Amino acid sequence: MRGATMPRSTERGGPLGRGAVDALAFAEAQGAAPGTEFRGFGPVEYSPLGRTRGTRTGHALPRWTPATREARMSRPLAALAALCLLFALWHGAQGAWLHAKAALGQHLMMRAWEEAKAGGDPVKPWPWADMHPVARLRVPAHGVDLLVLAGANGRTLAWGPGHVDGTAKPGTRGNAVVTGHRDTHFAFLRGLSPGDELVVEGVGDIARSYRVERTFVADRSALALPADDRATTLALVTCWPFDALDPGTSLRYAVVARAAP
Repeated sequence: MRGATMPRSTERGGPLGRGAVDALAFAEAQGAAPGTEFRGFGPVEYSPLGRTRGTRTGHALPRWTPATREARMSRPLAALAALCLLFALWHGAQGAWLHAKAALGQHLMMRAWEEAKAGGDPVKPWPWADMHPVARLRVPAHGVDLLVLAGANGRTLAWGPGHVDGTAKPGTRGNAVVTGHRDTHFAFLRGLSPGDELVVEGVGDIARSYRVERTFVADRSALALPADDRATTLALVTCWPFDALDPGTSLRYAVVARAAP
């Protein structure tokens, strides 16, 4: 088409004048998409109502249709949906990482536990770790097999349930308190019922069987646990409710078990 001269219409934006080339043929030659409106001489400044003004020869002008308007209006919604999707993926990845970390931690802790049992001294799961396993907790009816770590701070609980300092050692006389996260290691607590068996093994290969006596929910400021040194009890504590979105709830779910005679 180089060098071709487009004839001008006698009416701006109107039909082609006498002797002009066919507008549709020219539009196709210019690569216009099917369904576009071609004005061979008249537009081509756009307005929201689809009107044109000015003159420019040989332009294919898309029609302003409801579908076009809807497509343009949907772009911000599509961007928002993409942003929400990215946030959901990030949140899901965070949750997957916590579960993977918990599983990996228990594997490394188990290796340290076996070494501690053989040697009698605490063994760190990795050289720079600031915790070590002090007991093994099993719940046969629920397929649970966990290692309890020394201390109940945030760093410890990321890897496994933690023994609360100042309480009896798990498996010994007195009340031993162990805490864990409701969505990883201690998620099984919601399925425990009175009469269920818990087995606690200490470093000295001494395993004791416990029976769940009761479960209850209380505010952490009013949580009352057994303190009788003459009995051998175990209290497992986690946050409640189990399916709450807020990680900062003040409610606690406790399972109290007593050693079998």
